[in-house]
Formats: sequence, structure tokens, C-alpha cells
Amino acid sequence: MIEGVLPALITPFTKDDKIDKEGLQKNIEYVVKGGVSGIVPCGTTGESATLSFKEHEKVIDIAIDCSDVPVIAGTGSNNTSEAVELTQYACDAGADAALLITPYYNKPNDRGMLAHFRAVANKVDIPIILYNVPSRTSINLKPEIVAELAKESNIVGIKEASGNLEQVSRILEMTQDDDFFLLSGDDALTLPIMVLGGRGVISVVANVAPGLTVSLVDAINRGKMDEARKLHLVMAPLTRAMFLETNPIPVKKAVELIGLPAGKLRLPLSPLSDENERQLEAALNDLNLIK
Repeated sequence: MIEGVLPALITPFTKDDKIDKEGLQKNIEYVVKGGVSGIVPCGTTGESATLSFKEHEKVIDIAIDCSDVPVIAGTGSNNTSEAVELTQYACDAGADAALLITPYYNKPNDRGMLAHFRAVANKVDIPIILYNVPSRTSINLKPEIVAELAKESNIVGIKEASGNLEQVSRILEMTQDDDFFLLSGDDALTLPIMVLGGRGVISVVANVAPGLTVSLVDAINRGKMDEARKLHLVMAPLTRAMFLETNPIPVKKAVELIGLPAGKLRLPLSPLSDENERQLEAALNDLNLIK
């Protein structure tokens, strides 16, 4: 069962712009020690758009080799054949599931969206989690399409990052008779999404505050809503700071500030502004995350 807190891992790079294997291993050890229930390499936060195929495979291999928790590998693409190839690699490498973003830029119609995900699902033997983030892809995965895809035997869930709670509610309503789950794709909405029936969060914040994020999700699951609301509000300044600029610009700086490997950003992303770095550092200090 895929649930709880699953950090969308950053990809640390060395000074010569290579994958920092030891750094990635150290970051995974940190979040696992914080109690997370799984990890998600090669997502948006992992700068997947700038990883070559070989780098993508390397990051997946490192995550699988050094993790004692389930690995949900990001394998999506706007090119269906590439998505099939990456997902098959993750399956063969031993990933526990694959996370597939909606096709970006192409903007397929509903028939194309169904055909894309079914083409991947029919070619691989691994659980598939859909990923809807319209702010990135310029296309929304409609609840009706999600409900159709939920009937596929190996399409098991969705990471919902539309920011639309009414849409979240409709997806849960329309898939309640299927063995299908929903995860929050937005740290700021973990509490309300889980109250509606979401099973957890694929989290950016958990890269730096895994323990607090786990405590929030655990409080919700235990029905301790006063405790959950307090944790949500305590974490809110850090959550906002993580999105002062395009993800993963702030989170890579935050990882660096707490003393973990982050490395450079790859172009076209550029470093966090000085003003936003001060806000981010203040939020980290308020939670005693900078040692």
C-alpha cells in the first residue's frame, strides 16, 4: 500500500554537473530516518526535465539500491514511447511503482490522454500513479478521465496537484468503488485533501522537514485534528517559503542550508534571490532545522 509521506527528492549535482551519488544516498538516509513511508526520485523536484535518459536511470538505480522504503520512480514524458521505455526500466530495476505526469506541451484531447496512459499501462507490469499538475503541464487531468483510467488493473492512484479541492472531491467520489487512491501533490493542501480521503502526500517540504511532515500525516490518520491543525499552521511559513520561486529552486537552497548535499541548479533554473533566501532561512530557523 502506497500511503503516508513520500518526499519528491531533489537531485544533487556535483560541481562538474554530474549526479552526486553519495549526496543522493545521504539525502535518502536523512528522509528515511525522519520516518517517511517511501521516496520519489526523478519527479519535478528532482529536475527530471534536465536529466538525460542515462542520468534518469542512474538516479532510479541509486534510489532503489540504498533505500529500505518503497521507491516510486518518476517515469513520465510527453512522448508516449519514452514514457513506456522509462517505466519499463524502472520496473526491471525493481521500483515499487511509477509516477507518470500528464503529457505536457502536446496538450492531448481526452482520447489522447486515455490512449497515452493505457499505452504505458499495457506495456509494463508495475503499478502506475497518475500525476496531475496543470500549473506545469498546461493541461488538467479531468476527474472523468481519472475515473476511466482507474479501471485499468495497474493504474492504482493519482498525485493530485491541481490545487482544486472540488476536483479532488470529485475524483474520490468517482473512484470510490475502485481500488484506487489519491495523494496530495501540494504540501499546503495535505490536511484538507486527507480529510476528504487522500492517503498521504508526495511532498517537497519533506526533503528538509520529514519528521514534521510525518507527524502531520500521522495526526490526521489518528483523527487528532486539533494536533493536525496546529502542525499545519506551524509548518505553513516553511511551506510557503518552499514556493517563493519555481520549485525546486527554494528546496535545493533549503537542503543546502540544513547541511545536506544539494549542488547547483541546472539551467534554465537559476539561484534563489537574496531576499527570498532570507525568508527561507528565517522559516527554517523558526523550526530549528538549521544546526
